[in-house]
Amino acid sequence: MLKVFLVDDEIVIREGIRTSFPWDETEYVLVGEAPDGEMALPMIRDMRPDILITDIRMPFMDGIALCQAVRSQMPWIGIIILSGYDEFDYARKGIQLGVREYMLKPVTSEELKQALDRVSEAMRNERRERNARNVNSNERFLRERMLDSLYREDIREEDIQGVVGQLRGMGANIAAARYAVIDAAFTPLAEGFQILSDLAESSGGTVHATANRTGGRALVLGDTENDTEDRAYAFASSLELELERSGCTGIRISIGEIVDGPEKIYQSLRSARHIRHVLGGGETAEPRIVGVRDFSEGGGERGAAVIAAKAKMYLAEHYQNGSLMLQDAAAAVGMSNSRFSTVFAQESGKTFTEYLTWLRIEKAKELLLTTDRRSSQIALEVGYNDSHYFSYLFKKNVGMTPGEFRAGGVNRPDGEMGAAE
Repeated sequence: MLKVFLVDDEIVIREGIRTSFPWDETEYVLVGEAPDGEMALPMIRDMRPDILITDIRMPFMDGIALCQAVRSQMPWIGIIILSGYDEFDYARKGIQLGVREYMLKPVTSEELKQALDRVSEAMRNERRERNARNVNSNERFLRERMLDSLYREDIREEDIQGVVGQLRGMGANIAAARYAVIDAAFTPLAEGFQILSDLAESSGGTVHATANRTGGRALVLGDTENDTEDRAYAFASSLELELERSGCTGIRISIGEIVDGPEKIYQSLRSARHIRHVLGGGETAEPRIVGVRDFSEGGGERGAAVIAAKAKMYLAEHYQNGSLMLQDAAAAVGMSNSRFSTVFAQESGKTFTEYLTWLRIEKAKELLLTTDRRSSQIALEVGYNDSHYFSYLFKKNVGMTPGEFRAGGVNRPDGEMGAAE
């Protein structure tokens, strides 16, 4: 199944796509939605969709800004733009950002299905083409060998700039303000490395992959520490998902310290490799993704448990806030968004979005069984400004509408049914 995320500030558009499109009859599943780009971006990091459908004109962060952020941090996501404005400038900006489809509202289910099919087929074709190029490319082999030399402890500092220059001549510009190395282990090696390489190729030059005897490495480039950390965790999470989808096992991914020069790339690799070795491996090893900051600042897995517990306490206190976002919880525990998203999901067994939805639905169930409030009022009390979306999520998670759940309730203290929905 391919995961789809929807962003549009018009409730009627979101509701129309959500309820009218035959999701159950296709290979696509709607995993989330948001009314603007600012709210959507951390949810996209968290839910890791394959395809993003977004409006162009929205408050706070519009569709173009959202596309720019997604292309920078998660360039493997296919993007479809919706717009009520037939303006070439918007289409041109979208094309420059690698948007796959540009559609004018209103969009029928058949039109959307065709667009989704074209995007998914294009993504598959590009992957096949990259695979073919990778198999036959001598230049790729030479580029990997050059990259590998930066991971050697004995490389001389005066030789590093020469390597960087040669790589630039091969089409791999690795000049950056910050670097982080991802060290990944998986089996089978050939198939797993193809996935790693494919993701790196789709990164637009922000990630470069090389193979090793246990799996592969990825060199992540960034402008600042936060930017590099977000990219590294976003890449690691997508790598884990794709490896798992392909049936790979023994997945262990470690993220080294962020360094400020190519001469320190080995230092980042050494810290990533150390973490992976200390935490061990095996088919059931958890967590699968660990960064040097998680290990050093939080005491390893125990630290991650504390972080998740603090985040859950924060959510229990703030779930009623309809504007609550992942970055709020991340800030509360002192983490970057992507790092928090990864740590929380691994420790909780649910993504941040899934956990917040679960918490709100559980509170709603309690209110449905113990009060006579209408479901629209309960929706507001548990953090949903759109009562239709609340009902959709409730049925999706509970298997029945709020009214049906209340009608079958057995725990009401007065034994009476609630008010009509």
